[in-house]
Amino acid sequence: MTYLKFDSSQLVNLEYSLNREILSSNRSGSFSCTTIIGCNTRKYHGLLICPVEKFDRERFVFLSSLDETVIQHNSEFNLGIHKYQGDSYIPKGNKYVKDFEAEKVATTTYRVGDVILKKESLLVDEEEQILIKYTLEDANSPTKLRFRPFLAFRNMHELTHANMNANTKISKISNGIKSKLYSDLPSLYLQLSKECEFIQVPDWYFNIEYMQELERGYDFKEDLFVPGYFEVNIKKGESIIFSASLKESDPTSFKTKFTSEFGKCAPRDSYKNCLINAARQFIVRQNNKTEVIAGYPWFGTWGRDTFISLPGLTLAIDDPKTFLAVFDTMVGKMMGGLFPNMGNDKSPAFNSVDAPLWFFWALQQYAEYTNSYADLWEKYGKPMKDILKGFRDGLPFNIKMLDNGLIYAGTTGKALTWMDAVIYGKPVTPRIGCPVEINALWYNAVNFALKLAEKADDKSFIKSWKKITEKIAASFIDEFWDNEKGYLADYINGDYKDWSVRPNMIIATSLAYSPLTDEMKKSIIDLVTSELLTARGLRTLSPKNPNYKGVYEGDQATRDAIYHQGTVWPWLLEHYCNGYLKLYKQSGVSHVKKILDGFEEEMTLHGIGTLSEIYNGDPPHLGKGTISQAWSVSALLQIWKILEQFKVNKP
Repeated sequence: MTYLKFDSSQLVNLEYSLNREILSSNRSGSFSCTTIIGCNTRKYHGLLICPVEKFDRERFVFLSSLDETVIQHNSEFNLGIHKYQGDSYIPKGNKYVKDFEAEKVATTTYRVGDVILKKESLLVDEEEQILIKYTLEDANSPTKLRFRPFLAFRNMHELTHANMNANTKISKISNGIKSKLYSDLPSLYLQLSKECEFIQVPDWYFNIEYMQELERGYDFKEDLFVPGYFEVNIKKGESIIFSASLKESDPTSFKTKFTSEFGKCAPRDSYKNCLINAARQFIVRQNNKTEVIAGYPWFGTWGRDTFISLPGLTLAIDDPKTFLAVFDTMVGKMMGGLFPNMGNDKSPAFNSVDAPLWFFWALQQYAEYTNSYADLWEKYGKPMKDILKGFRDGLPFNIKMLDNGLIYAGTTGKALTWMDAVIYGKPVTPRIGCPVEINALWYNAVNFALKLAEKADDKSFIKSWKKITEKIAASFIDEFWDNEKGYLADYINGDYKDWSVRPNMIIATSLAYSPLTDEMKKSIIDLVTSELLTARGLRTLSPKNPNYKGVYEGDQATRDAIYHQGTVWPWLLEHYCNGYLKLYKQSGVSHVKKILDGFEEEMTLHGIGTLSEIYNGDPPHLGKGTISQAWSVSALLQIWKILEQFKVNKP
């Protein structure tokens, strides 16, 4: 039985099928993404979306979609589907879909009368090429296939429209055509593995609509260019491969290449294998760098997200080599004690107070995984010292260590923690001052650095920092903890303390070095369990708070206002579960396992075989945001790893 499979009754139901998306990446920046019936519902959907060097590796949609037509006895059966105005879907190719599965590659089977046609799609690993294999499994009459490519040639964050600047001319190449709509962009090569006929009928298809963009309050109509169509005869049992690539290829190599690439694909035949497959898709190797894409389809590389997700994406699936490759790439980007949180290589933004502290935490996970500490100080001691010195002496954005040892951060109009939504220049959750998780991470970072320094016998460093940890621990309890309330303040600014019940305090229960007692941890975990824990993660604000928002929807400003005001985030579960098991040990396993098992149904929802970025705070906790988020996947793999350790170590 195929693990990820959908039948015709599900696929013909547009309300069902249009809300399930399938993603594939080539591990070097390119990806393919659409719904399970091939109808694009986002501007981020497309069959071939690739980074372009000239634009600092911004990703561009080259081939938006490919409409297939089965022709028999001069009758045409169109398998494509696009949405136009007024809920009009033309053509209605979903009615011919027999089933869809995604165990190794996206596979759609069509039934048209006596014709059974199977379509299998894959991206070539670390190349800008998609191969689509069509196999005529059954037919009682001569059959012809027609392929009509819809071209976009635009930045994935934008939409395109018919214009006079587009170069609509094409060039004939071996078994296909070459198109280059705009001079600044690479050419797109469309080829078939078999000799075919290309009929040049250049035309714009106007006002194709993307319903997800409409719901998100963005422009949602686009014009796509179709240069014409391919026609090719196909016999029963025969396979033909369509290739779209940024380089011309030898058509005779397509079948061998498809077979080779198919063999590399990790199976998605179980819950855990889906997570492993998803984890590997976030790793991007390009230009001698190895990085983590924070989420598909619209995120890039983010410093904070990289360090938080890195252990789960690599160590949890026993891939320490990739961990070090990513880690070393990030070390190379560090400037003055800070890491770029977003932006590109030409214009990075160093607006994250926590990324440097998660750097320590990630390295700590590696040290525990490998059980090697002595050599880490020699290799990473300098960046660690630079970060700690920067925090102690002062960094941009008013990041500094106060006299009591706590870290203060923030300036007007900036959001430096992971709760970083800003509307019209004003943070939604202003946390200027001493945020609780920053100071928990700070205490952990200094202690971990001291452990490495002690292993390396770095007496000078130990002398400089040993007493500071004692000051941090005492100040943390004095400032953040309240015995009557039984939990930690979310942030402090002078005499002001924010007692909103938020999940940030859970991180202090999870870290290897924490100033909290077990009694304090239990009180925090009990409160988080009662008010923030859901089946899909932790709420960002208690429902008891009047500012709580339980449904994430609306235009961008509205969504940003809700982003951290009750919306559920799965990544926080790693720290909740880790803290829970540190406290309850073997007796807590069943509770944590129930949380992990509860996510399995998500493998067939929203992003197929992966996990969403966020979920509604209110039941039934529908998936929202990106369809595949690195730290969401990482968290579950980390929880899985922790549970496996408990099984090994149980008495």
